[in-house]
Formats: sequence, C-alpha cells, structure tokens
Amino acid sequence: MTRMACTVSGEERLAWWLGELEGAAEQRFDEHLFSCSACAARLETLVALGAAIRGKLLSGDFGFVAPASFVGKMKDSGLVVREYTLEPGGSVNCTIAPEDDFVAAHLLAPLAGVQQLDVLIDNSTTGKQRLRDVAFDPANAGLTVIPSATFLRSLQRAQQRMQLVAVEGAQERVIGHYLFDHYPS
Repeated sequence: MTRMACTVSGEERLAWWLGELEGAAEQRFDEHLFSCSACAARLETLVALGAAIRGKLLSGDFGFVAPASFVGKMKDSGLVVREYTLEPGGSVNCTIAPEDDFVAAHLLAPLAGVQQLDVLIDNSTTGKQRLRDVAFDPANAGLTVIPSATFLRSLQRAQQRMQLVAVEGAQERVIGHYLFDHYPS
C-alpha cells in the first residue's frame, strides 16, 4: 500500500495553530487534520515545542528582544512587567522588585532605513557581549529588550551600558547609547 504525501505546507499548519485560518480554509484544515496522521504528528510536535518555549520564557532564565506590543500581551496575561523607556543618551536607575515577573527596557531610536541592528552590552559584572542581527521592525521607533529576570535578581549594584548599532556592510553607525544603573530591591 502506498501512502500519499501530505500537500499541506508548514506555513498553513502554523497558521492553523495560531488561529489565523478562517472560514472555509479553517474547516478544510480541520477535516484534513483528522485524516492525516503526518499533520497530526507535526502539530503535536509544534504544540509541545510551543509549551516548552513558553515554560522557559516564563522562567525568566534568559533575556530576549521582543516587539513593544509583546510587553502589552505579557501584561494582559497577568504578568507584572516593570518598564523603563530611554531616549538615546539617556540613563535610568533601575531594579527588579520581588513582585515583578520581568523588566522591559524600551530603547528609543530612529530605525528607519536600518538593515541590520546589533546590540552592544557592557556590564560591570559580566563584561562585554554583542548581540548580532537582532530582530526589529524598522517602522518602530526603537527596540525592546527584556533581560533575564533570574540574572537581574542575582545582581547587587551594577552598571550596564547598551549601544544600538546599525550595521551596513563593513560600516557601523551607533544609533544610541543607554545607561542602566541597577540596584537590588
């Protein structure tokens, strides 16, 4: 017996899982899903992966860059997010309180026309690092960085400098400098 190959694309499976299919397209996929063991297995894997990512994200063990709108979704879901907004050249005294789930730093900067964006971090306790080619929307007026809550809770007094750098081939252009003076709660 020969099994026919599934013709559903990964994009369509993902759209269904994210609830982006509507009407007849959603109904067709629902019907397909009940008859295609390959799609059912792939979706099961996708759901398990999503749950694992969500669990790691909510643990606060790692930092990430996200759209500012994501912070709103975090807050809408009941998470407590302490937010700081800095203009280029700005500085802020900052902390993470026991009731905070996350801290979000909104780094305002003109990103229109930027092709690649790197973030340079110089931390008084951990040294220097460079985040290369971070995801960003050039239509937005900045970047939102959500550092590891676990790391922030471990800090005593510390200072962190961040730079947003536009990378254009071999050339680099600093878009903004930001200074965070962290103190424990």
